[in-house]
Amino acid sequence: MSKVLRGGTDVSAETRAKVMEAVRAVGYTRRAGSKGESARDESGLSNMLDLVVTHFEGSWANLLTAGVGREAAAAGLDVVLTLADPHGDWVSRVLRRRTVGTIGTLIDPTSPQFNALCAAGVPVVLIDPMSTPPPGVASIGVANWDGGRMAAEHLLSLGHVRMGVVAGHARHLFSRARVDGFRAAADTATADSATVSVVHGGWNRAKAANATHNLLDSDPGITGIFACSDSMALGIYDALDARGLRIPEDVSVIGFDDLPEAQYITPGLTTVRQPSTELGAAAVKLLIELSRGEDGGARSPARMELATELVVRASTGPPAPATAAPRR
Repeated sequence: MSKVLRGGTDVSAETRAKVMEAVRAVGYTRRAGSKGESARDESGLSNMLDLVVTHFEGSWANLLTAGVGREAAAAGLDVVLTLADPHGDWVSRVLRRRTVGTIGTLIDPTSPQFNALCAAGVPVVLIDPMSTPPPGVASIGVANWDGGRMAAEHLLSLGHVRMGVVAGHARHLFSRARVDGFRAAADTATADSATVSVVHGGWNRAKAANATHNLLDSDPGITGIFACSDSMALGIYDALDARGLRIPEDVSVIGFDDLPEAQYITPGLTTVRQPSTELGAAAVKLLIELSRGEDGGARSPARMELATELVVRASTGPPAPATAAPRR
């Protein structure tokens, strides 16, 4: 059992699963400062934490990592960037390091992985989890539903009533929340009846461009499009340019993230800002509280949310008259 809890690699997956299920069943947790543990300071606490991600590329990941790194440094902690290879055993690597805990983003841990970390006494904080985490697993994110609502209300205030959404993966909670918030605002609009058509672009610029073509082929009358990420908004720009449509004269575009690219593209992208750097810093603070038992127990919320805000730039404007340019 001790070999499994130390993250030993010479243990079969079947044996590891059985051991973790057994220690979970009896309520075992690893004691801090026990014999053989490493990477701990004089107080018995670890001096590092794991940031587990599926990839390091992209402006959003860079902003988040910067927030994690700055807050960890302020707390005297080092950050280990752990790549969650879907075919690898990242949990064992975390257990071998005996970290303060694990911050997971852009990952969707399985129940056995959660059980293994919990049984070994490793706190976990998920940043905007892709699916609903098990009870007792802390998460922190942004007000995705409210951000979607703000995007729709902005387009509605400009006079758009035929709108489209280019969403991420349908199963991701944060994508669904953004779409649901957008739809809710459209459904409660007091002006003319608003319509919302949704396609999925998979968080990818090229896929978002293809999805935009499908969106406009199915509803050529759409005058405003909400992208559930700024990277997908770039794909919308590509598709509209290929169709000879102007932004915002023919179609208004609004994104979600407020990445640096939103300011540099032409026209500047109206978007819903999520505080990515602050999100990373807040995750570190929460993880430290959990590792020290300062989370307040049952009084601590299962999920914390940071506010989103609308940033208006040049990519949104009033809809064009009904005699807009022909669409392919």
